Amino acid sequence: MRTVDPAKHAAKRRAILDAAAECFARNGFEKTSTADICRAAGISSGSLFHYFPTKRAVFVGIFEADTADNEEVLAAAAKIDDAWDAVRHVLMHLTAPLQIPGVVRLILEAAAQAARDPEFATLIRENDDRMRIGLADVITRGVESGRLSPVVSPADAGNWIVALVDALLSRASLDPALDTGHEQAVLRTLLERMLVPSGTGRGRP
Repeated sequence: MRTVDPAKHAAKRRAILDAAAECFARNGFEKTSTADICRAAGISSGSLFHYFPTKRAVFVGIFEADTADNEEVLAAAAKIDDAWDAVRHVLMHLTAPLQIPGVVRLILEAAAQAARDPEFATLIRENDDRMRIGLADVITRGVESGRLSPVVSPADAGNWIVALVDALLSRASLDPALDTGHEQAVLRTLLERMLVPSGTGRGRP
């Protein structure tokens, strides 16, 4: 019996998801076919269906992978001694799509898909919930250490960080000329004012 190398299987699966993400971002979910995904990934339809039974499963897989990435980022943030640095670490991850126009468009497509697919909407909502709770935990740790002193509760701060990032991603998807680097810097400044006590490190890069 042929054995499956888990690392190779995971790498191939991720390569298919990356290729599919470009297709969905470019054409939308409805107009993307499994043949489009196969061409982009350089695989046969048989290979595609070995990893994913349907086109929807491919689309969902993209955001399941995003969930795993978020969990890794939150776990790494929990190990960073300085709570503000930990928040910035998470923020860099959340705003990374701003540098990849296709990913920004994919996020909009996910919102559209969530409106017509309750099960997928639950996946997105649960992913957001975990991120908000994870950020609240990081901020709570910062409050306990005296490094952070948010003007709202840690839970509210976590909620608003996610909401502000979502708003920025949405704006970027609608305005290709948006200076995303500038907007990211503004967002970091706003969050620092909200979270870091005056005189304890503001103005650091």
